[in-house]
Amino acid sequence: MTASVSASALAAATPSSRDRYVDLLRVASLGTVVLGHWLMAAVTTGGDGRVEVGNLLAVEPRLQILTWALQIMPVFFFVGGFSHALSYRSLRRKDPEAASVYPAFLRARLQRLLRPTMVFIGVWGAAAVLLHLGGQGGGLLDVALRLVAQPLWFIGIYLAMVAFTPPLLRLHEKYGWGAFGGLVAAAAAVDVLRFALGVPYVEFLNFAFVWLAIHQLGFLRADGMLTRPYLLAGAGLAGAALLVAYGPYPLSMVGMPGEKVSNMAPPTFALLCHGVWLVGAVEWVRGPVTRRLERPKVWRAVVAANGISMTAFLWHLTAMLGVYGVLLTLDTSLPAPATGAWWAQLPLRLAAAAVLTAVLVAAFRGFERPAARGGQGRPVGPASRAGYAGIAAALGVTLCLLGVLGLSMVGFGGLFEGRTALLIAVQVTAPVAVGMTLAGWLLVERAGRGAS
Repeated sequence: MTASVSASALAAATPSSRDRYVDLLRVASLGTVVLGHWLMAAVTTGGDGRVEVGNLLAVEPRLQILTWALQIMPVFFFVGGFSHALSYRSLRRKDPEAASVYPAFLRARLQRLLRPTMVFIGVWGAAAVLLHLGGQGGGLLDVALRLVAQPLWFIGIYLAMVAFTPPLLRLHEKYGWGAFGGLVAAAAAVDVLRFALGVPYVEFLNFAFVWLAIHQLGFLRADGMLTRPYLLAGAGLAGAALLVAYGPYPLSMVGMPGEKVSNMAPPTFALLCHGVWLVGAVEWVRGPVTRRLERPKVWRAVVAANGISMTAFLWHLTAMLGVYGVLLTLDTSLPAPATGAWWAQLPLRLAAAAVLTAVLVAAFRGFERPAARGGQGRPVGPASRAGYAGIAAALGVTLCLLGVLGLSMVGFGGLFEGRTALLIAVQVTAPVAVGMTLAGWLLVERAGRGAS
């Protein structure tokens, strides 16, 4: 069955109860991130042949306001919260007392995420080994080995959201908006301690508080509690604008080279306000957009895109750097970023990156399809076995989280260079990061199978 026929069949079989708008948001958010990365890449070559990849927004600071629309990753995490709530509740309804709900939930939610990620890591890891053994390196290759792993930070954050879904969902079911408010208050307190009192290292707590607060909004949506999205959008936008205007926060909602403060790494309260405004905005327009999704052609396109979205996200930087590699091989001059010649060349680079991404998706898309599961994912089995499976699943997701975060920081070039990164007070190398990711994935898979 071809991909187009498969997408058509899935679209035709869509139940009337499915929230099609959520599927659109998932695709649109990842697609916007991909486009943003392609637009912001400012590749230059020095007189000594050295290749550097900068950021267009650092060259042209006036464009940083665009990040208030292009930094749309909070929408993806919001959609994740919605989907995780539905998935976990579905498993819990089948057997409310089963200890195996948690490992079965982890395996079900992480399979489509981790399988293509492990293939990506395996392919690029093998390429790094071969390049090292062949004595190849320098120029754009070194840049690629360092940069292509950077988007894996998103995988790590998402893994944490999946892992924390059960306890945070219970808090939501007990306190509703109060659970979200607690996370918001915690994020605000972290920034007060960071900027007003100068407490060291406290800012890293907002990797949890900021993103989990956005994730919590997905729970509220799942229960129909986002009834006035225009208030959410207005409050978030006003809060972000005031914080940037009068606080220590930069205008850009993505990190800029050389900045003392980044709204992204670690996340700030300004980024949380930005996420709240985006969630309110997309919910505000849900009605008219949902009506358009009833059109068969539109819905088929969304279904088809959903089937390849994670693969495209993982490989889009590879495609972009491949385009620049072809240009450099052909001795095509790279115009200075933000110049007239640079803008004139931009449509060609974008089109070429899209074509190369499509080729890579065609090669690797099969790994995004989840493997068949026995028992329809229903948690069964002795309590003791389920308990061990839960512990193994929690350990596995923790190892995966730390592994992909570490690899996103050191890159594949660090496999042989001895490069390290400080990850929660521990120095991590690329080989250790790859090993943790692989071991964690195997644990999650085994625990999920044992619990089903």
